[in-house]
Amino acid sequence: LPKRWSQLVGIVKNSIHANKAAKAQQLQKSWIAINLLHSFPLKKESSIMSKQAIKTDKAPAPIGPYNQAIKAGNMLFISGQVAIDPATGELNNATVQEEAHQVMKNLQAILTEAGMQFDQVAKTTIFLSDMSLFNTVNEVYGQYFSGDYPARETVAVKGLPRNVNVEISMIAVQ
Repeated sequence: LPKRWSQLVGIVKNSIHANKAAKAQQLQKSWIAINLLHSFPLKKESSIMSKQAIKTDKAPAPIGPYNQAIKAGNMLFISGQVAIDPATGELNNATVQEEAHQVMKNLQAILTEAGMQFDQVAKTTIFLSDMSLFNTVNEVYGQYFSGDYPARETVAVKGLPRNVNVEISMIAVQ
């Protein structure tokens, strides 16, 4: 056992003998602590999960200090996308349908860059400027999935970047 494990086991043994009334509770807390320590790597170099930024010119560049997506292990975390056309840098929001389609195309470009597809999306979050847009956005959103729908929440918020009506973020699993 590593040195800190031996020390922890010694502390556990001493604390159990010092107070018989709290023996069971202390043992339980100590074993929980041992299990927590065991679940974390002892050295940073032994971490098994890497983090990689995913970038594509087929989706809009970030408008702040963040990445389009981060791949960590077999999971892809896509930042919220809005209806910016990556070819022009302009909003494609003449109608809510066009706006929702552009958002989904941006998400699709990022998924593709990461070697993934919509059927690998496990979770989405949809932000709307007004809940009255729910049905329209929902209809467009549904066209990008083949029935294996991810978990999702949809919320109305006070404001979105560049005063758009729709922003969607995703988590996908390879």
